[in-house]
Amino acid sequence: MGSDKNTDYKNLIAEVIKKQMIILGPNITLVKARNVKGLKIDDNGVVTEMSGPPQELIQELISQFVQLSGLIVQKTLEPLLANYPKPDSQAILKNINNQIKNKQGESQDGNR
Repeated sequence: MGSDKNTDYKNLIAEVIKKQMIILGPNITLVKARNVKGLKIDDNGVVTEMSGPPQELIQELISQFVQLSGLIVQKTLEPLLANYPKPDSQAILKNINNQIKNKQGESQDGNR
């Protein structure tokens, strides 16, 4: 059963990457995705290798994209994560929201 969950995560990660390739372009997306330790991604955005806790890998992957464009990432991932109605998907969305709030707080502090 554990391998099914890993397959779900690999599919989710690949979907996130492919969605971001459309928005950000393949070059930026692949650079960001390959920054995630424990993930190996081919040039088509397919996960070829995954090591480490899958929940942490997906959180780190999304963090890479939130750093670039938080609200855009949130709006594009909400419908995608709805296809994964596990507690994990809710935790991922909550984490995205927190990162966006933190990022907005940092930019407001910098403007003072």
